[in-house]
Parts: sequence; C-alpha cells; structure tokens
Amino acid sequence: MHKIHHLNCVEILAPTGDRAIGNCTVLQLKDKLILLDAGIGLQDNTIETSRFTPSLIQAIGLKLDPNLAAINQFKNKGLDPNCVTDIVVTHLDCDHISGLTDFPKARVHLSQEEYQNYLSDNPRYIRTLISHDPTLIQYQPSTSIWNGLEVRKVAIEGVEIYLTPLFGHTLGHCGVIYYADAQWWFYIGDAYYIREELSNALHPVHELTTARADDNTLRLESLKRIKQFISDYPEVNVYGYHDYSEFL
Repeated sequence: MHKIHHLNCVEILAPTGDRAIGNCTVLQLKDKLILLDAGIGLQDNTIETSRFTPSLIQAIGLKLDPNLAAINQFKNKGLDPNCVTDIVVTHLDCDHISGLTDFPKARVHLSQEEYQNYLSDNPRYIRTLISHDPTLIQYQPSTSIWNGLEVRKVAIEGVEIYLTPLFGHTLGHCGVIYYADAQWWFYIGDAYYIREELSNALHPVHELTTARADDNTLRLESLKRIKQFISDYPEVNVYGYHDYSEFL
C-alpha cells in the first residue's frame, strides 16, 4: 500500500485578504517517492536569491519562507529527498514548479500541450525554473477513458497514476488521478482555486480565475466536468492545490 503525505508548500495572502496554499502530494512507495507538483523551492523562498521578481511576489501575495520548501519538509518528516524519482506537474506556473530544482535527478511528467504552451511567447511562465534541464516526459492525447475522463497513463513503475486534461487555466493544464491508500484520488490542480467555484457562479474568486485563464471557455468546461464527476463518483476523493479547506 502506498502512503500519502500532503505538504503545504506555498503561502499566499491575496490582496483581497484571502489565504491560499499549495497542496503538494507525496506518494511514498517502498523504494521511491513521487511528488505531485513541487511548490516553491529553496532558492525562490529567499528574497535575495529568488527568481521571482519583487513585483510578482507582491502581486500574488506570496509569503516566502524556506521552511515551506518541499525538500525541507521531507527532512522534517524523515523522508529522503534523494528518493524522489518522479514529479508529475499539473502545469508549469511558477508556484507549481519552482521546487523542481531541489530534486534535479527527478523525471518530470507533464502534458505535451503544456510544454508547447511553455515554449510559446506566453508571458505567464518563468522559463529559468527548468533551466537545470530535467528529463521531461510528455504525454499526448489518449483514447483511454476512466469514469468518463480522458486519461494518459504516466510511466512510473509501481503505481497507477494518470494525467487527465483540464484545460483552461493554462492550455495544457491537467489533473492527476491516482490510486493510493486503497482508494482513488483526483487532484485537480488549479482547475479551481477554491471548491466553492463549483457551486457559486457569482463568487468573487471567478474574477481572479477568469483573469488568470489562458482560455476561460475551456476553464468553465473543465469546472463543469469536475462538478459532474463529483456527482457521478462520490467515492473518489477530489481536491485542489490552493483551497486550504481541502488540505488533508
């Protein structure tokens, strides 16, 4: 049985006064660790060395703290950072991949569409965050379906894990479906910032998620797909990256 750890690797105090986090999931197998998104790493959690500009830090409302870096939290939990063999990323925004450089030997898994978006002139990405040249494994569209969702099997031995398209926030944003602790989990990344987006179309957070979406029409379609999935498959644990109330 695979053990699950949840790490809060991001602290955000938005200009609205709302708190957001970065829920990075660790799957502990017998001989390795798998990370789902990497949070903000050591280098970028110190203002003097951060690759984030001061204006970006202020605009997002980031609270920089080296103790939040996944590598430090691993050590506090008695986990060996050298055992991180693979990192599955939902997308390449800075608060999801800054920590990649703390695990330079780990393979990075992502959708082909997201990497193509990253290679474009899209200004949302900080391209120095993968300048350490990690091994990137890209996943193309698939005809495989799981509970009504397109799934792309991730090539990590010893665990069932899949990427599923939830485009809109970015043009290649994916959720991650995995089986661990004797149950199925559906990690939706940034497809919503807070779960209330699924039930309250008038919530003010929609203004922010709309502004941050590469394609808002696709974002709304992804929200609709998640809402229907939760209704159809209540036995699956669904959670996102930023909603503190879902932090497990």
